[in-house]
Parts: sequence; structure tokens; C-alpha cells
Amino acid sequence: MNYNEYFKLHEALVAQKATTGGRTDPAYIEYTSLNFQRIKRWQKSVRLSDEQLRWLESNAELKVKWTVLTEPWCGDAAPSLPLMHLLAASHPGITLEILLRDENLELMNAHLTNGAQSIPKLIQTSENDEVKSWGPRPIGAVALVHDYKEQYGAFDATGRENLQQWYNADKGRQIIDELFQLLGWK
Repeated sequence: MNYNEYFKLHEALVAQKATTGGRTDPAYIEYTSLNFQRIKRWQKSVRLSDEQLRWLESNAELKVKWTVLTEPWCGDAAPSLPLMHLLAASHPGITLEILLRDENLELMNAHLTNGAQSIPKLIQTSENDEVKSWGPRPIGAVALVHDYKEQYGAFDATGRENLQQWYNADKGRQIIDELFQLLGWK
């Protein structure tokens, strides 16, 4: 599905007090609702810099497909998907397709992160069949999660709150920088 279709699916799930993957656990339903609010906030607040827009314009020949595996309950998807959409909407050569992870396990299992089905997972393919990937979170967030687990043994509710605070403080800069690197800038 495209981003708008994903957004409408997410919105409908919130209205139905449901989520994807056949999950009925109230926590996943709450994450779905919370993430929808976060996605709407990210859509309103994030912009590309003039330098980034100039780079996209100067690379008119760029042609890639971004396939993103995700689920509406995924906390890391809330800040990432709107930024992926923003970049794709800013360049006609970037195609964005969103797939639900639990409906596409064969593809997910071909793109594991440290042996795990971590999402969101962006898979970039180009005309010359080069495959690159990004996800499930930017380097700074990876370090935060790693350090938290090292210190406390598990990633709990406080860790998730710390992660969301990190995303809010970063304002999407690291995700955008890493996506531009994936496209070949810097």
C-alpha cells in the first residue's frame, strides 16, 4: 500500500479499537492509537532543509524503490514513516511501498536485524538491483536501547518513554540524515 492507504488503515484501526496481525492484546491496541497520534504530529512538524531539497533536485536521475515492512503498533515506525513519506513525496524517483510485516514474513525473514524481525525495515532497491536497507531505528536510538538494556537488563516502559523522548528531542534529524545516506548523499 502507499503511505496514504497505510494512514487510512491506521486511522480505521484506531476507530475500531483494533490492530493488525490478529493481535487482541490491549497494549498493542493502545500502541496503535498512540502511534497514530504521533504520526499525525510528525507529519505536521518535520521539514527538509534547503540543502536537502537542493540535493534531491540536483539528483533528478535518482530512481529507487523503498519497501517498508512495519505494523501500526510499532513505536519506531511512528517517527520514521512520515519522514520516509516526506522524502518520497519530495522526489519523483523515490517510490514508497508499505507492507505489513506479519503478512510478509518471507520478505521480513530475508531482511532480519541481528536475527530479529525488527521493524520498521526499509529495503531500498535500485534499477541496477542493488539492495540496501535501513532500520529499525537510527543509530542514536539503537545506542540508547542498547545502553538501557545493558544497565537494566530489559527494555521496559521507562526505556520506551526514554526512546520517545530521544525521538522528540532529535526532531527526526538523524532519521532523515540516514535516509539521505542510503540514497547516496555524504
